[in-house]
Amino acid sequence: MRLFAVNAVGLEGALDVMAAGGDIPLLQDILTVDVWHTWAVTYRDVVILDGENKKVGVYNLTSHDLGNEANYAELKALLLDAAR
Repeated sequence: MRLFAVNAVGLEGALDVMAAGGDIPLLQDILTVDVWHTWAVTYRDVVILDGENKKVGVYNLTSHDLGNEANYAELKALLLDAAR
């Protein structure tokens, strides 16, 4: 399983702050790829992909605060299921 963040096109000015605030790799989306649009991403979405990089789920961290143990366990289960 690999985790990484994808910054939206047009928000490049925040890359330094985002990179300093986390431990996972940070990728910058570009117009020719436009992952945010292709995957219909909403701010703070965790997009879950299968082994062939096909979208199999979405978990939004704004509506599912990971400080809540049940939300944390739910996301963990979704990620582990996708990794199998």
